[in-house]
Amino acid sequence: MTKTRKQMAIAAGAIVVLLLALVSSYNGFVTKETRVDQASADLEVQLQRRFDLIPNLVASVEGAMSQEREIFSDLAEARANYSGAASGADKLAAAEEVESALSRLLVVVENYPDLTSLQNVRDLQVQLEGTENRVAQARRDYNEVTTDYNRSVRRFPGSLTAGMFGFEQRELFEAAEGSDEAPVVELNP
Repeated sequence: MTKTRKQMAIAAGAIVVLLLALVSSYNGFVTKETRVDQASADLEVQLQRRFDLIPNLVASVEGAMSQEREIFSDLAEARANYSGAASGADKLAAAEEVESALSRLLVVVENYPDLTSLQNVRDLQVQLEGTENRVAQARRDYNEVTTDYNRSVRRFPGSLTAGMFGFEQRELFEAAEGSDEAPVVELNP
């Protein structure tokens, strides 16, 4: 084998290795991006479950708490915002509106001992609590896979592949501002 042929073989081998590394990196990004999309869809399913439960909770509680019309109005408006949301970010913002109104409603429900003794309200509270736990877990799962994906997009040499093929960082789900504070509900006008 001549020196030129040997150099060409080495160059061809290096190109093949680089192409295999590029393909592997690309496929890794596709897999991680798909996981992020799946986690986002799973979170949306749990949010939708929550929104589907709200009308039942509202109907069960509404008759006994006519003075709390504002909360029911806020819940209905937030649900409408969710249904009309065009993007994932809009849906997450609407979900935060629902969380705020829902937390106020649950505080009110807990402050009405006669109301909580109603079986259908109690059942709906249990379902809603379970749904809230599912939403929280779906958020954690989404943030976990999104963080892994974002880390891959930013790390070298994956950042080169990400830049070449348009893989961009995704937003993490963050709690609404003020969600760390307990809601205050005044029952006396």
